[in-house]
Amino acid sequence: MKPKSLDHVALWAADRRRLAAAAIELLGVRVIEETDRFTLLGGVDARRGKLTIFDAEGPRARGALERIGLRVSSLAGRESTVDLGEGLRIELVETETDSELDLDHVALRASDVEAVAAGWEDLGFSRIGDARLEVGGAYLDLVPGDPGAPELPLLNHLGVLVDSVEEHQAEAEELGVEIDDVVDAPNTIALFVWGPDRVRLEYIEHKPSFSLT
Repeated sequence: MKPKSLDHVALWAADRRRLAAAAIELLGVRVIEETDRFTLLGGVDARRGKLTIFDAEGPRARGALERIGLRVSSLAGRESTVDLGEGLRIELVETETDSELDLDHVALRASDVEAVAAGWEDLGFSRIGDARLEVGGAYLDLVPGDPGAPELPLLNHLGVLVDSVEEHQAEAEELGVEIDDVVDAPNTIALFVWGPDRVRLEYIEHKPSFSLT
């Protein structure tokens, strides 16, 4: 398993358009793409870390998702923590960055930090601390806590970019990783697997036709 970057975090929302509007107003992200099913939000560089919001029945439960961190070069005039509603907390991380509002980290509640960290390592994340893993310069932070098993979770999935979904599917099958779905879309192909604490992970491959503006 060799993911190249943390491409996006996908969320379920009872009021997608309200949540997206709050993110635009309070964070400064922009709409990259909007359809009748989802809204894709991000910073200046559409190929960097993004938020995808899907319509869903509500209310949603936070479940495993503790917070999402976005990078900014300066916190001047900003709050470091922003509550967008529906349980979604965004932390703005002041750091050197060549892409404003890129994904910095995702923090997940972990039932057993050591076991969960080992599970994410099996899926291609690199362990860099007792409770921190890394993928393509972004981080997965594990917070001790009970993620529960809500019927209507806020977190849909984490998405990581890979060169070949076919190779990752073969390796997942060899490792005994539980595969949820394979989706062959016009511009991407995606492999969805179940990670630790039933957090869904998407390995996404861009086809030559893929384009974002």
